[in-house]
Amino acid sequence: MGKFRFVAPEYLFVEIREHLDEILEKTKLSQEELDVVLNFLEEQIEVIPFEEFEDKYDEAEKISPDPDDIPYFALALKLNCAIWTNDKKLKEQNAVKVYTTHEIMQMLEIY
Repeated sequence: MGKFRFVAPEYLFVEIREHLDEILEKTKLSQEELDVVLNFLEEQIEVIPFEEFEDKYDEAEKISPDPDDIPYFALALKLNCAIWTNDKKLKEQNAVKVYTTHEIMQMLEIY
């Protein structure tokens, strides 16, 4: 098994679909390239149904700096795992460890 296990709430792919235009603009990918990336992510990320971590939602609501990120915090609390994001605002709490891409690259010794 690899060094990391990637999990996400089912909300992740809903959120991605809601922001496809923004993602295309920011990444400068073509629609076809983005489709390839999303298919790859869907294969690599284990999607966890909300019912499996909903008992942590209220706790997550209290610590999440952004209401949109409550499901991620609830899942992290349930699984006792970290969150991978470049959103600096999410480091404004200390209940859940948050890693940036740079920090992950350092762990993997890719820099």
